[in-house]
Parts: sequence; structure tokens; C-alpha cells
Amino acid sequence: MHTVLSTREADKTARFKLWREVLYDRMGPIELSHLCDEPFEGLIQAADVGSLRITRIRESRVRSEITADTLRRRERTQTVFALIQLAGRSVNIQDGREAVQTAGEIVVLADRPNVHVSGVNDRSLVLELPIAPLERMLGPTRHFTALTFGSRGGTGPLVRTFFEELVRVHEKLPASSAERMAGVGIDLIMAGLAERLAQEVPRPLHGTVLVQRAKAYVAANLSDPNLDPPRLAAAVGVSLRRLQELFHERGQHISDWIWQRRLDAAVERLADPGCAHIPIGHVSYGSGFANQAHFARRFKARYGLSPSAYRTAARTKTP
Repeated sequence: MHTVLSTREADKTARFKLWREVLYDRMGPIELSHLCDEPFEGLIQAADVGSLRITRIRESRVRSEITADTLRRRERTQTVFALIQLAGRSVNIQDGREAVQTAGEIVVLADRPNVHVSGVNDRSLVLELPIAPLERMLGPTRHFTALTFGSRGGTGPLVRTFFEELVRVHEKLPASSAERMAGVGIDLIMAGLAERLAQEVPRPLHGTVLVQRAKAYVAANLSDPNLDPPRLAAAVGVSLRRLQELFHERGQHISDWIWQRRLDAAVERLADPGCAHIPIGHVSYGSGFANQAHFARRFKARYGLSPSAYRTAARTKTP
């Protein structure tokens, strides 16, 4: 990572003003206040891994607030912020929830009013994630903002280790590999959130969480050609009829959703230069199609081209 700002060499009386200006440039308008009288010290390091922006921040006793006013002055980027606590303790408030983060814990904040208060010697990684895949998999962001996850095993420790290692080696990665690794990281965040949402779910959100768990299961098992609605219902512990009702309430059919996710996975691999050596048949089987002819028919009906023609067209568009 490259250092954007270290206040160590700056005049003590100007440090926090400089800090505010740099964070404004990096993350947009934000209200900041230093919560103690001691000279401020902070460090900002940054790395762009594919389309994923990662910022490592070290600070102490800072209150950061996104207000209605700062939102009006922000460029709306359709992103959310995932905060991975590396050391220290912080507090996050959004959507009526308050999350206390300790080392190893992760929390997501959306582009709405929120508050973050760092403790003493707070160190964290801040990831700017695209909102679309998270909402497609997990539903509206208000369901998972300011929920901590990661300290009790599961996916959390893997998320932290993955991103710490990624920022260490990202400069050695080719652009195509960096973009794929960014996608892997986003998938890990979504898996961790899905695990968290499955715990102690408020009753009004229960149906939403069941659908989210079903979608997460589909994403993790797309390559299984035997994955179908009955098997999916059994995997999430609900009757097929109930799961169908929940999908219908959201204007979706389970089988259609599964096939579309398989096509999404296939088209992503066909457009990826790093997967150009993989035969079309392997792409179809890896996306859960048991029959290559069936894959070709569905693919052409959805995208208007055969899989091989789509791959060729995507290759000619690549700079």
C-alpha cells in the first residue's frame, strides 16, 4: 500500500485539519472531530485492487459522521463501506443499531447517515464495495448495516486474513487477477454477512433472511447440476412451498433465479481474459449445466449470441 498521509512530520497544530482534508478527498464530505486534547496522530495508506478501493487507517479518538448535509454534497457512488477492525475498539451507529467493534470484527455501513467513533490506537481496513451484488444476494442494506461479524469463527477470520494478504501482494498481480481477487473478497464479505443474518433474526425479517440464505447457498453450489428448488429448500430448512411463496413475494421464481445465476457465472467466465483457455464445455459444467446443448440454448436465448461468439466479442472489446 502507498502512504497517502502520515501526520508524524506535520506541525502538531495543523495535523487534524490536514487529516480532514485528505479524508474528504479520499472518501467524500464527512464531519470529523477529535475527541481529546492530545496532539493528533494518524496514518492513511491506500491500495486499489481491481475496482476495489482499500484504505488502511490508524487514528485515535475521532468521531466521523455522515449527515444529511454531507450526503447532499457527496457524489453518490453506489458503494457501501466494510470496516475490518485490525486493532483497538470502535463504535458504529446506523439504521437504529449500534455496533461495538473489537479486533477481528467486521461491520458494513451504507451511504446513509451514520456515525463511527474510533477508540485509542484504532487501526482498520476500509473497503469500498459495490452495493449491487450485496443487495442482490442479501436484500436491502438496512437489514445488515451496523451488524458485527467475524469474531466467533466462521468466515470472519478468513475475510481479515484474505484482505491483509491481498494488500500485501496486490502490486504483483496482473490487472485481470487483481479484479478476480477483488471479486473473491466481495464474495467472502457477503458470505460473512449471510452467516451473521442467520443468527437471532427478528421475526419481521425472518422471511427475508431465509431468501438470503437460499441465495447464498445457490451461489456456493452453482456447479452442482443436481441443485434444484426441492434440494435448495431442504438445504435452508424450510418446505418447498414456503420457499416458493417467499420468492414469489419478491417477484421471482426459484428455478428461474437459479438458472439466471448459472448464466451470470458463465458469462463472467467467458468475458474474463484469464479464463480464455477454458473450453466452453468446462464453463458450462462449472456453472451447473449438465448438458452443453442445454447451456448453449439458454445462453443464446438470454444474450443473443452463442457462448463461443460471446467470448469472441468480449475479447475484441478488451483493451
